[in-house]
Amino acid sequence: MKKKNYYEAVYELTRKIPFGRISTYGAIADYLALGSARMVGWALNKSFTGKDVPAHRVVNRKGELSGRHHFPHPDLMQKLLENEGVKIENHVVQDFDNLVWKPADEL
Repeated sequence: MKKKNYYEAVYELTRKIPFGRISTYGAIADYLALGSARMVGWALNKSFTGKDVPAHRVVNRKGELSGRHHFPHPDLMQKLLENEGVKIENHVVQDFDNLVWKPADEL
């Protein structure tokens, strides 16, 4: 069996974030025990090449859309989240505590 590389592990876990929910770079990094939140961000930056990864559902620990500038258009991350019913104000997820999905608690 082929061992998953770091990016594949991040993508697989990110695909498990439910529709209308968000997770954080740190929660993903902690669950995978593969490095830092920053490394998760780097992996997700590479996910825009047709890998069907809902990278828009991953935000920083404060609920900020810190990765929005890495999307093809800076408003795309917010629009994708809003299409899932997530309310955003000033680039921050509202009701963060109720929407955050922590893989360590959910899987």
